[in-house]
Amino acid sequence: MAALQGRVRQAWAIARKDMRIYYLKGPVLIFGVFMPVFLFLAFYMGGRDLSPAFLLAGLMGMTLFFTSTAVSPAIFPWEGQAKTLERLAASPASIATIVLGDMTASVIFGIGVTMVTLLIALGLGLPLLHGFVLAAAILLAAVCFSALGMLLAVPPTNVPSNIMMLSSLLKFPLVFISGIFVPLEELPSWGMALAVCSPLTYFTDIARYSFTGTHFFPVAADIAALAVFALVFTVAAVVLHRRTMPRRM
Repeated sequence: MAALQGRVRQAWAIARKDMRIYYLKGPVLIFGVFMPVFLFLAFYMGGRDLSPAFLLAGLMGMTLFFTSTAVSPAIFPWEGQAKTLERLAASPASIATIVLGDMTASVIFGIGVTMVTLLIALGLGLPLLHGFVLAAAILLAAVCFSALGMLLAVPPTNVPSNIMMLSSLLKFPLVFISGIFVPLEELPSWGMALAVCSPLTYFTDIARYSFTGTHFFPVAADIAALAVFALVFTVAAVVLHRRTMPRRM
């Protein structure tokens, strides 16, 4: 128990350091905050006849996805570039603790910005029918997306732009296949085959259920899928960073 408490304190110390240093970095603000807003406005002004609940739930999905994957991919390259990663690796904190600390900072950033989107939806008068389900989904999806961001940081490069380019190549296709812009029931069969492979699909489905009461997948299946993705991404990130960390030094 004492060892676990020590690891939690170490992870929280790393998370606080990340929050203090990286939240206001240009790439984090551009890809984490401005990008989902610009995508939403471009889609909204396209003139499609979709309900406000559909649009705001999609914006919430994009916001959580982009913000939670904006911080975590770039921390390791930034640390390696600044030569501070060596000090972390030489500290008593294990690589798993470092990864979890970076994920914690990313989770907090994602949830914080997503709360703004939620307040906008409530301010526009949208009824929140399933608040507890949405709260659980936001927390679980933030962990899942942050773990995905840590996976994107696995390539042992200390050039942040390389990681951000790789991140964009993955994130943008996921947004377009996840039912954010096109309802899942309107997707062709090949589109559905791709959509079920995206964790964002399941969070967006829960967000729409929370505001409209309708869903494509059973809510329990959405929650279970997010939990499985979160677990797989987290374990894979820890294992792979153990292999690539020495090559960053």
